[in-house]
Amino acid sequence: MIEQLVDQIEARFADAQREMSDPDIFGDRQRAAAAGRNYRQLEAAAKLAEAWRRAVDDEAGARELLEEGEDPELREMLAAARAEIERIEQEIRLALVERDPNDDKNVIVEIRAGAGGDEASIWAGDVFRMLTRYAERLGLTVETLEVGEGSYTFAIKGAGAYSIFKFEGGTHRVQRVPATESQGRIHTSTATVAVLPEAEDVDVDIDLNDLQIDVYRSSGPGGQSVNTTDSAVRITHKPSGVVVSMQDEKSQLQNRERAMRVLRARLYERALAEQQAELAADRRSQVGSGERAEKIRTYNYAERRVKDHRVNLLLHNLDEILEGQLDEFTAALQADEKRRALELQATA
Repeated sequence: MIEQLVDQIEARFADAQREMSDPDIFGDRQRAAAAGRNYRQLEAAAKLAEAWRRAVDDEAGARELLEEGEDPELREMLAAARAEIERIEQEIRLALVERDPNDDKNVIVEIRAGAGGDEASIWAGDVFRMLTRYAERLGLTVETLEVGEGSYTFAIKGAGAYSIFKFEGGTHRVQRVPATESQGRIHTSTATVAVLPEAEDVDVDIDLNDLQIDVYRSSGPGGQSVNTTDSAVRITHKPSGVVVSMQDEKSQLQNRERAMRVLRARLYERALAEQQAELAADRRSQVGSGERAEKIRTYNYAERRVKDHRVNLLLHNLDEILEGQLDEFTAALQADEKRRALELQATA
C-alpha cells in the first residue's frame, strides 16, 4: 500500500516538474499560481518518498546480514531502520493531506465589538493588540488599514500567515470586571474576528462597472485634512451589496486602494463559501471556519485562564496569551485540523 503511494508521489512530482518547465505557463498567471502551489506541496512529499526508499534499503540490508548470523548491533540497526520507516510513512500520509490553498496567503483581519457595550469596544482593542503582538512575535508584518471605535481592520503579511491566523476567526468572549464597574460585578463581553485570505487579482475578477465609488469628507481623528478634503472613500459592490469604507489616509487614492483590498478579500471569502457549499463541504464543522457566530475561545480574568472550545484546551497563562503567546493554541488547532483531514482521507 505505502509503496503504491510512493510510486504515485514520484509520478505526480515528475508531472509537476514538467508543468513548471512548460514555457506556456508564464502566459497564464492563474495556471502558474496553481502549478506553483502544486509543486511546493509535492516537493516535500517527494523528498519523503526518497527518504522512505533509503530507509527500506537500509532495513533490507540489515535483515540480509542478520540471516548470516546473529549480531546484537545488526539487530539494533534493523529495529532502528524499521522505526524510521514507520516515522516516514506517517509523515508521507500527513504530507499528502490536501492543504488549504490559502494557507500561504497574507490575511486581512476585521475585529468588531460584539455584545457588551463600551466594554465590548475595549475588549475588541485588547484582541487587536493580542493578535498584532502574536504576528510581530512570529516575524510577520502588520499593516493597519482602518481603526474606529471598537473596530479594527488590518493586514498581516508573511509566509503562511493564513495557516496561522485562520484559527482566530470567530467570537472571542471575555469574562471580567470592567474598569467602569463600581460594584465589582463580572461582565461578559464579546468581539468578533473575521480572518480573510488576501486575494490577488487572479483570484477575484471584479468588473469596475459593478462598483459604486463615493467620496466624502473624513470625520474623527486624522490630522489637518479632516473635514477639509473629500479623501474618504466608500466602495459598494452592487451585485453582492458588500460595502467597504476607508478614511484613515489623507490621500483619496490610498483610501481607495485599501478599500479595494478589503473588498477583494471579502468577495474571495464569499466565493469560497459558495464553492464549499456546492461541494457539500460544511466548513462550519471544521476548525478554523472563521464563522463570526462561533464562540471559539473564552478569556476568564478572575481565574487567569483561557479555554479554546474547539479543541477543549484550557491554559492558565492569561497574561502571556494577551501579550500574543498563542503558540499552544495554534499548534493544537493545526494538529486537530490534520487529524480531521486524515480521517476524511481514510474514509474516502
